[in-house]
Amino acid sequence: MVGDYYYGTGRRKSAVARVFLRPGKGLFLVNGKPVDEFFARETGRMIVRQPLDITKTLAGFDIRVNVHGGGQNGQAGAVRHGLARALIEYDAGLKPALSAAGLVTRDAREVERKKVGLHKARRRKQYSKR
Repeated sequence: MVGDYYYGTGRRKSAVARVFLRPGKGLFLVNGKPVDEFFARETGRMIVRQPLDITKTLAGFDIRVNVHGGGQNGQAGAVRHGLARALIEYDAGLKPALSAAGLVTRDAREVERKKVGLHKARRRKQYSKR
């Protein structure tokens, strides 16, 4: 516990989210904006709320998130990861449910770098037989 907050760091691709959680009325701010305003797509909003849905603590916390780097999907995944970690710091008894849903594990997949002589990471130039 950091001050009067429970804290969790979440990472996904190149996005990093710092999640501050405290018991409250259900306020959910991401970079100073309401979560529904910050994540324009419904999928992003759904991803972010998964840890709260699984633990059935949707309206019990005030959540403040700082997130930077990456795109919309990466940031949503980072917030979800950080939120899961903060919930575990709040109550370690929630860890089995969050682990079973796969929200505690860091998704280590990153973009593969482009190689010299290729179009993309693995896409080669078209081969012409004749």
